[in-house]
Amino acid sequence: MVGAEDGRSLEVFTAGPPDGLPVVFHTGTPSGLIAFQPRIDAATAHGLRTVQYARPGYGKSDPRPGRQVADAAADVAAILDHLGAAEFVTAGLSGGGPHTLATAALLPDRCLAVASIAGCAPYPADGLDWTAGMAEENIAEFGAAIAGEAEITAILQAEAEKLADVTAEQITQALGGLASAADRAVLTGEYAAYSAASFRAAVSTGIVGWRDDDLAFVQDWGFSLDGLGSAVPVSIWQGDQDAMVPFGHGQWLAERIPLAHAHLLAGEGHLTLSITSLDAIFGELAELALRR
Repeated sequence: MVGAEDGRSLEVFTAGPPDGLPVVFHTGTPSGLIAFQPRIDAATAHGLRTVQYARPGYGKSDPRPGRQVADAAADVAAILDHLGAAEFVTAGLSGGGPHTLATAALLPDRCLAVASIAGCAPYPADGLDWTAGMAEENIAEFGAAIAGEAEITAILQAEAEKLADVTAEQITQALGGLASAADRAVLTGEYAAYSAASFRAAVSTGIVGWRDDDLAFVQDWGFSLDGLGSAVPVSIWQGDQDAMVPFGHGQWLAERIPLAHAHLLAGEGHLTLSITSLDAIFGELAELALRR
């Protein structure tokens, strides 16, 4: 456990070379603090030390009521200070995407490179039909978040009951329309087991972390994307078979962040990037860090 600046506690784990450059990995929504060994191995292969934490309200991390996406930066700074790390790179998957961008934008003197992987755009986003191409399950969830805390709480409590004891064999059915055909193809074996364990852990202490993530996504993020690509190298990874965070979100981010390294990939879904692209993602982060 690591203490945050306001007295909260954060649940953290690290893996890989102790002397490696930290890569702070922001997990999706909802996700528990579960290790995914292929991701750790891919980071380690590029000399990176995996640092992962449970966002406020998940697991043993104390909630931070009313948190903004931007608040992730202060928590990451506290974790890095605890580890004695001056510099780092960061990556975020899905709901971790906005948080990883916030970390880079607000810690530009410490962050050497950032990768957003199937991460959503701000809401609303000028020039983007935010729900176009999104599965009905996420349209309903984000619509409830926009409506307010009572509405999103009701939806998530029902969903959490389904995920509380989900198994690897049930994970594809549990995701329903959120999993495209490309994603269903990779939801097997070790990855299916990890995904189910992560969902179970995410709701093991209730829905506070999940609820506060959703509310934060559809409100002011608390930081600007302007100048982010000039201050910190940014990579945007997005597949065109993504039913959770549609392709347009990746296109919008790539167009709006100056100098962004865009990886807009045909045939990739939301989850497939965690199987097919880990080596490329961490390799690029390590390379961009060296250039700084």
